[in-house]
This record gives sequence, structure tokens and C-alpha cells, in this order.
Amino acid sequence: METTVVCKNLKLTYGSGATAVEALRGIDLEVKRGELLMLMGPSGSGKTTLVSVIAGILTQTEGECLVSNLDLNHMPDKEKTLYRGSHIGFVFQKFNLIPMLTTAENVSVPLLILGQDRKTALEKAKKLLFEVGIPEKADVSPAELSGGQQQRVAIARALIHNPDIIVCDEPTSFLDHGAGMKVMDLLRSIIDKTGKTLIVVSHDPRIQQYAHRIVRMDDGKIVG
Repeated sequence: METTVVCKNLKLTYGSGATAVEALRGIDLEVKRGELLMLMGPSGSGKTTLVSVIAGILTQTEGECLVSNLDLNHMPDKEKTLYRGSHIGFVFQKFNLIPMLTTAENVSVPLLILGQDRKTALEKAKKLLFEVGIPEKADVSPAELSGGQQQRVAIARALIHNPDIIVCDEPTSFLDHGAGMKVMDLLRSIIDKTGKTLIVVSHDPRIQQYAHRIVRMDDGKIVG
């Protein structure tokens, strides 16, 4: 299987001197195309920091992170932003939906940023909402959605620009058991159908069954 992500001796330190905090302490990791990799560990173990480096949101202090053989975090800022917007989908822990937009408009945002015309972007958004099981919610506001429905909107938004890599930060943390399992069923089916790479950050043991592989972190290191 093709390797999508390669991290070598990855380190990230916040601050300096006596107040410095080592968030990542020498991470070595490879992720394959078509793999659902789950990063598990306690809060503060470095999971979100690691995926933020992989997604080009944070830049490591030392080491190397290659995404599709590109050194994303040493690209010029404009080039990195364009690459991230085209090739990486991020599902945030708190959904980050825009309250004044409809569900379909929220899903269409990545395409609009990439220059797609509004009509085409909305058509694609509504098609994707059908695929994630909530076509009837296309024209309502996020406030009218349940937590599970908001998560599905966030997933659709992360998928609409057909990214190579999808990163989900605690996708079940605000959901009850039933809604959480439905979201994970959806994510696993997307990976199995498309062969994309999915990295899921979680400390929820109920969803371990969905992973192809589990990597455990603690104190900024991979421990298992």
C-alpha cells in the first residue's frame, strides 16, 4: 500500500526556556493510503498537535513530516494554504459550522474558497448531504440540527473538495452512543469505498473496532 504520511523524529515545543512545553517528543509514524488510523490516548498526550502538524495547521520544531511526499510545513505560506485547501479535509471537534449559513452553504465553503461558482458548489453540497443521509436538512440552519446531524454536515464539508487525507478530531465526543456509532459507520464506509486516508483522534474506546490500526500516545510520544 502507498504511504500517504511519513513522520520522522517529529518534535514540537510550545514556548521557550523555563516555560517550554514539549507537545511532541520524537514521533515516528507512517500512514498508508486507504487506512483508517486511530490515534488514542489521554487528553494532553499530543494527539491533536500531531494531526495539526500533519494537516499543515501547526509547524513542527524539529523533524520531518511528509504528506504525499511533500514537505508541507516548509512550503511558503500561500502555497501551503492552497495545498491544504485542496488535499486535506479536517473535521473539528466542535464542528465549527457557521451559524448564519444554511447546512448546504456550510458544506459548500471549501469549494467557494477554491473558486468554485456558488451554484455548482451548492449543487455538490446537496448531493453530498444526500450521501451522508440528511438531504432534507440542506436549507436549515445548524441550530436546527442534532449533534449527530451537525457532525454529518462537518464530515460532508471535509469531503466536498475530494481531499486525499481526512483528519477527524474527536468525532464522537459530543455524541451519544447511537449517534457516535452512526458517524463512525459513515466514516469507515467512506474509506472503504474511496480508498482515502483517514486519521481519527479519539479517547473513546467504543469506536476502536472501526480502525484498521490503532496508535496510542502519551506525553507527546507513541507508546503502542
